Amino acid sequence: MKKLILCVSVLVLAAVAVAQPVKTTKPKTPPVAAKPVLKNSFDSASYAMGMSFANFFKQQGVNKVNSTLVLKAINDLMGNKKPLLDDNTANMVINNYLTQMQLQKSKAIIDSGVAFLKRNKTQPGVKTTASGLQYEVIKEGDGIKPAAVDTFVAHYRGTLLDGTEFDASYNRGQPLTLGVSQVIRGWTEGLQLMSVGSKYKFWIPYELAYGAMGQGQIPGGAMLIFEVELLDVKKAAGSGQ
Repeated sequence: MKKLILCVSVLVLAAVAVAQPVKTTKPKTPPVAAKPVLKNSFDSASYAMGMSFANFFKQQGVNKVNSTLVLKAINDLMGNKKPLLDDNTANMVINNYLTQMQLQKSKAIIDSGVAFLKRNKTQPGVKTTASGLQYEVIKEGDGIKPAAVDTFVAHYRGTLLDGTEFDASYNRGQPLTLGVSQVIRGWTEGLQLMSVGSKYKFWIPYELAYGAMGQGQIPGGAMLIFEVELLDVKKAAGSGQ
């Protein structure tokens, strides 16, 4: 009898244990960050400054930054703390970063220009300078040559490697008058090879043109082709001739 009562007791206890609901711990919902509110003109101006910063660098092709370090830099300067970089280094770092980004984007254009120049330098009549500038004399003049400090007057036509014309003074009916040192490096070097009355053709590597960034209709990394006709040279005071 005792044995029967014991068995029944065990069964009752087991049933109670099964019927008892299992206690579970609900996972805690992470707190939702409060949505920023622009409460006053100070808040609005602060947010607008952030937008200005982001828009500027998005236009340069930057789509991701370390916001923690951006905020640290702002707080360091606003709090008159010594920044991790001085102004010159900071500018150099940004320029180098943007240039490297653009070089990656422009790799195909750069490679096509490099391949063309490698072939072109073997063509009859084409000469290559130490900088990589290539030129051909279409017509040799007998006038004076400009120096870097002088002003030149020239007609020109500029095209991309695929033949697209991006600029031409001939179309405007007005020659270009500018300082020899106020143009791209390829022009500054090439003009000083010419005498007034000359017409040359230049093939300018991207490094001597608008670099990896490009400008306007000229894509980053583009090698440029120019036909230049030197019409006149206005000598700077004290430069001779």
